[in-house]
Amino acid sequence: MDRYAPLRLRTIALVGLMGVGKSSVGRRLANALDLPFRDADLEVEAAAGRSISDIFADLGEAAFREGERRVIARLLDEPPHVLATGGGAFMSPESRAILKSRAVTVWLKADLEVLARRVSRKDTRPLLVGRDPLEVLTDLAEARYPAYGEADIIVETGDAAHHVTVEQVIRALSTYLEDQPPPHLEDQPR
Repeated sequence: MDRYAPLRLRTIALVGLMGVGKSSVGRRLANALDLPFRDADLEVEAAAGRSISDIFADLGEAAFREGERRVIARLLDEPPHVLATGGGAFMSPESRAILKSRAVTVWLKADLEVLARRVSRKDTRPLLVGRDPLEVLTDLAEARYPAYGEADIIVETGDAAHHVTVEQVIRALSTYLEDQPPPHLEDQPR
């Protein structure tokens, strides 16, 4: 029997702050579950034909968030997959509602000092330009944790290797889904 079959019935959407590993953990999780992987940020860039940094600079955050919401809605119409969302995607009430209705949402949560160390390695994050990463992450945590707390599952990742986090997520998903009624066929994407 395939013990992961129940985990393939709905899209698994990863939410959380920048640097927590939504994309890297998401890729490994998709591979472990034999599901496709989608990265909402890459899909937004492909749809817009420009980088997220350029979208923020040229059009502003509100335009980016609206495009992000449309892309997430489109992705959730696809067959089940693992979806890494952008750090702010779950802040939009519309995006949060569609994610909660069409996917199992998993908040990957890590210590802010760990995240600050990780995000300091790249300069591709528009919200960090010219700012102290720990200060930005502290402000984001204060604003975003209440919304992230609405996720179906919370996985405290610590500073674990990605394969360890993948196992944590699989265990948490299995436990969560044991307590859920099976999805109705009419709720499934076509």
